[in-house]
Amino acid sequence: MKNTKFFIKTHERKYPVYIGVSSIAAAKHKLKSITKNSKNVAFFLDTKISINRVKEIIRSLKGKKISIFKITANEKNKNFVTANNLLNGLARKKFNRSDCVIAIGGGIVGDISGFVASTYKRGMKFINIPTTLLSQVDACIGGKTGVNSKFGKNLIGNFYQPELIISNPTFLETLSNREIICGYAEILKHAIIMDTKFFSWLIKYGLELVRKRNKKLMTYAIYKSCKIKAGIVEKDEKEKNLRMKLNFGHTFGHAFEATKKFSNKLNHGEAVLLGMMSASEFAFEKKILPLSDLIKIKKHFLDLNLPYNLKKYFRKKDITRIIGFMTIDKKNYNDKINLILISKIGKSLNGKIFSKKEVYKFINKKI
Repeated sequence: MKNTKFFIKTHERKYPVYIGVSSIAAAKHKLKSITKNSKNVAFFLDTKISINRVKEIIRSLKGKKISIFKITANEKNKNFVTANNLLNGLARKKFNRSDCVIAIGGGIVGDISGFVASTYKRGMKFINIPTTLLSQVDACIGGKTGVNSKFGKNLIGNFYQPELIISNPTFLETLSNREIICGYAEILKHAIIMDTKFFSWLIKYGLELVRKRNKKLMTYAIYKSCKIKAGIVEKDEKEKNLRMKLNFGHTFGHAFEATKKFSNKLNHGEAVLLGMMSASEFAFEKKILPLSDLIKIKKHFLDLNLPYNLKKYFRKKDITRIIGFMTIDKKNYNDKINLILISKIGKSLNGKIFSKKEVYKFINKKI
């Protein structure tokens, strides 16, 4: 698969997703159409990305006044201070509602950019060009925007759909192996919760994706992952029911990240992988997931050398903090813990409620 295109249809709007090595060229006409009435276009650019990588996009915006805003993308900077600086920058340059923000970077850049675009003058045009595997297969799809607070990850934000998404696998060439694995976490998650055949495909080609970065296989994996998530988002845009399935591994994972204070010791994808393994083992312990399926999942983790062992990252003294962050997760409405679990590979369950004591006991055995 060299290039592909599909549409996401939500209550807010219908918009295209272009995926492939020549996706930027393929999307030029749509890019011009979206910005037709825009005098100003703001690029919110990850500081790690050279301006030379986006010259093709800038050339297609002939006649527009281009402003470049650099974002140092890390979880500590994903906050109100960064968002406010960007909002003030747009105001100083007299942007209006018909103008456009184009995010070029990973999920952090996309989340902040979408949040700013949605709040500046109550909403301006927004285009997302994700450049990490994690953002291409997950963060760019679904319209979630937001920033972190001292109380946890992504607690402040809203839903704001982009006008266009362009995912180009050539951006992935400069990523570290750790960043590729970070993105692979979400690809694997989508397979585990929704698609047994895709999980089997990953067992066959996972090493090719993670180690060799085969572009044809990568394009297919990105497309397949996006389609799974898009299908869920179209049915439940605001995460009232079905979309909660996408949080498989994330209640554990977000708590793991927060306990590590969003440091480089544990990135988002690694935390989600630890979270998925924890959720799978917890489901087995609660007689929800068969042992045969847990063995398949664990074997895939071992074959690809994916992080799975909590002892490597945490000590007994961390458990209280982990439970504390799990309790204030945005899916919870009381002091109990709401977990997304799987009953088998390809089938997830929407929200199982457990006491803090049950989860504490489980984690205590793993650390």
